[in-house]
This record gives sequence, C-alpha cells and structure tokens, in this order.
Amino acid sequence: MDSTVTTSVTEIVLPGMVEPEGLELRTRDLAAPGKGQVVLRMEATGVSFAEQQMRRGKYYDQPPFPFVPGYDVVGVVTTVGPETDAALVGRRFAAVTKTGSWASHLVVDATDLMPVPDGVDATAAETVVVNGITAWQMLHRVAKVRGGGTIVVLGANGGVGSTLVQLARHAGITVIGTASPRHHSTVRELGATPVDYRDPDMYDRIRELAPDGVDAVFDHVGGDGVEQSWRLLRRGGTLVSYGTAATKDEEGSSQLPVLKLFARLSAWNSLPNGKGAHFYNFWAGKRRCRASWQRRMTEDLTQVLHLVDEGVLTPQIAATFPLTAAASALELAESRTVAGKVVIVPEA
Repeated sequence: MDSTVTTSVTEIVLPGMVEPEGLELRTRDLAAPGKGQVVLRMEATGVSFAEQQMRRGKYYDQPPFPFVPGYDVVGVVTTVGPETDAALVGRRFAAVTKTGSWASHLVVDATDLMPVPDGVDATAAETVVVNGITAWQMLHRVAKVRGGGTIVVLGANGGVGSTLVQLARHAGITVIGTASPRHHSTVRELGATPVDYRDPDMYDRIRELAPDGVDAVFDHVGGDGVEQSWRLLRRGGTLVSYGTAATKDEEGSSQLPVLKLFARLSAWNSLPNGKGAHFYNFWAGKRRCRASWQRRMTEDLTQVLHLVDEGVLTPQIAATFPLTAAASALELAESRTVAGKVVIVPEA
C-alpha cells in the first residue's frame, strides 16, 4: 500500500535542560511513511529513566535539543509506505525508538515492529517492552543464573527491578530486593525479601541474608556503591551494571560516569577471583548486525509477553497519564514515590 496520507500528530517536545513543566506541546503534520516504513498510532508509551536523564542532558548518547522523548511504544499500524506489507495495517506492535514515542502518531521502520498478542492490554505490554527485554536479557543472557540461585536486585520496586524479580522467582531463584520501606510490601508480594536502600548498613543486611554471597547483583545505581555490589558476589558470581543513577544530578559530562564505570568493571574482570562484571547495554550489537539484534529483541519480548498473557508476570503500572499531561507523568516518575512504570496514553 503506497499512501500519501498526511496525519496531524500531537507530540511532546523537550526543548532543552528544563524542569518537567518546561516540556512543550506541539501539533504538526506527519508526512506519509517512506519505503519500508509504517505509521504507528500510539496506544501507550512510558516514562523511563532515560527521559529523566535526557532532560538533564545526562543520557549517554542523546540527540541535540530540541527533540521528542519516548523510549518505547505500543501502537496500531494505520498506514504503510511503499513496498511494505499491507497486512500490517490494523495490527498491534511494540517498538523501541529511544526517542520520538511521546507522540500521538510516529513513523517507524517496519523491521523494528515486534508483535503484541491480542490478549495483552496495550498499557500492560508497554510496561514490559524495554523493561521486560532488559530484565530477561540480564537474567538469562548475561548473568545466566540457574534455579536455586540467589540474586540481589537494586531498586526492586522500579520498572526493570519489579520485572526482574518476577522473572527470577518464576525461574526458581531467590531474590533480595532493595527499596524504600513504603515499597517493602510490594516487593514481598512480588516474591522478594526487601531491604531498605536508605539504611547505611544495607550491604551488611544483605550479607546477613546471604552469608555465602550471591550469584548475581543487578545494579542500576553505579557510582561508588557499585564496589559494594561487587563484594556481595560469591566465587563464580556476576555483577550486572546497567545504569549510573547515582550521578544523574551531577554537573559535567554525561559520558564520564559511564566511562569510569567501564574502567572499573574491566579492572575487576582481570582479577583471578572467578567473578564476572558486565555492563548491560540494551543497544549492544545493533550497529554490528541490526538483523540479529532485532531478532533477539523480538524473541525475548515474545517470551516476556507470553508470561504476561499467562498471568505469570504482572506488569507493575504505577499510573497512567494522557499525552498532554506528560509533564506530570515525568514529575511523578522522578519523585521516587511509585512502584512500577508511569505510562502515557492517548487523550480520552
């Protein structure tokens, strides 16, 4: 189907390093999709930690301002471009965009589409797109923790953390999860033993629960605390670092904290202690072979959505906001008072 239809699109623009209320609402014409592209009508997108870093200019490789945020999206194909399968129209898909998804409609490459089962609600699916793929890959592709093992999940009430806890418990893995006391009941319901992340003796508390060390630690915080995470591991254990939340408010280069972390992990890997340290990068391998990278994304999201469809995995939805209230959505996500992911949906 070759279409020249132009759609009016409403989108949220991040104009620069502003507070959430500085986000701008814009309406413009969206040109028809090109060869191999589709127009996706957004049914759900979300607020990830990436957007929180981007508005501070702290995300590792963010585009120059101004731009439309939005790391991932679930939507329905409304139009296809030339030489694109017309059977895609009317079907629901997920896509990982890194930017651009805080919009009523967006153009994406058809090869980036990942199918969403009819039985899974769009909001639920959105909650586990990047979060679900990240959690699945860190647990099963990077750390490769087996049933009967024990892991530590920092931020067990968050979007990735809450998904990781559930995937681990489904695999027969014992989980110790850090969170503020207000979220301890949620962490327990997910199947993990909670520990207060504000407790200055947090790591000692974890050692009391796992005196022989743990099989893996999943650390999104970075900073100096990552050394404590490393010390929790038993011989043969794996540290999976996947963020630098500790430095998000620091001034200066957005790349320096990540480069320092890389150096530290590399040094640990050279030690003859039988432990491993890895930095999980969602986008690793895409430049080398986009087809195989996308295939892994689709395979892993399919696994996660299957568990959602079966009721094994419950997406943790903190709140939903209409697109025009994206500033409130971002503000809530940054408040650190919620469990799960803040989701943005179309206007009523």
